[in-house]
Amino acid sequence: MAYRAEYIWIDGTEPVPLIRSKTKIVQEGGDLGVWGFDGSSTNQAPGANSDCVLNPVFITPDPIRGGDDKLVLCEVLVPDTMQPHPTNKRAAAVEIAKSFADQEPWFGMEQEYTFFEEGRPLGWPQAGYHFPAPQGPYYCGVGAVEIAGRKIVEAHTEACMAAGLMISGTNAEVMLGQWEFQIG
Repeated sequence: MAYRAEYIWIDGTEPVPLIRSKTKIVQEGGDLGVWGFDGSSTNQAPGANSDCVLNPVFITPDPIRGGDDKLVLCEVLVPDTMQPHPTNKRAAAVEIAKSFADQEPWFGMEQEYTFFEEGRPLGWPQAGYHFPAPQGPYYCGVGAVEIAGRKIVEAHTEACMAAGLMISGTNAEVMLGQWEFQIG
């Protein structure tokens, strides 16, 4: 049976690159190999020579779509040489990681974020000049008064785990409606 493979890559937008994706329908027994895209639309190639190559580097089950669908994380290559594209920062990172492989390095990252609802942080009063209590009780807080958004955080955590990501923790942050997750 056919399934969807969502090819995901980082584009050439400056100063902050964007994440891009496109869906490939893969027939049973089909290949999840390299695939192309129009680099002129992603700031990665001129219009006259716009082909770029997506090279899969990590494949995992798609926790949102489920079933046999996959997420395919890719690096961008130059089609004529199949070498890393200038916007491909992963290639240099891989070489650095290889040079220190005997050191057993540990890499981790954390991402803080704030939930919003109707233009205000989740859990904040709906009208007037009322604000939640000052910072203090929200960091690693528990209970409905101290935190907002736990159900979303739990769903996100489950999706990361289902995708095989190395999510290592979550916690409420210093502002009501603010959270953080850690990878690694």
